[in-house]
Amino acid sequence: MTAQILVVEDTPANMKLVSLLLGKAGYRVLQANNARDGMALAQVHLPDLILMDIQLPGMDGLTATRLLKESPATAQIRIVALTAFAMQGDEERILAAGCDGYIAKPIQYKNFLAEVQRMLPASPSFK
Repeated sequence: MTAQILVVEDTPANMKLVSLLLGKAGYRVLQANNARDGMALAQVHLPDLILMDIQLPGMDGLTATRLLKESPATAQIRIVALTAFAMQGDEERILAAGCDGYIAKPIQYKNFLAEVQRMLPASPSFK
């Protein structure tokens, strides 16, 4: 009865840290290191939340977010940008692209976990 979170992140150290924090907090974690694989996992597993890096090889995270939000199967999944973009205007641009939230890197683990919890649907699907 645990929420499932898909992490789309191409930097191995960031993936390891985020997955470790989420796993220790009791979440089930799916991992993808590029947008195309992340989109495929999202369509198959319908996670409760997606943490999406913005700078990814090939397709960027904002394009992947737009495509996921346009698909009826995945449109309702909340997507939170997990990104090093922290300049003025970046958060607004990311939210305008369809992300439901924004977490800046480097992450502060307590704030990170609180934001993840806040962004999860009230009753996660149990797959």
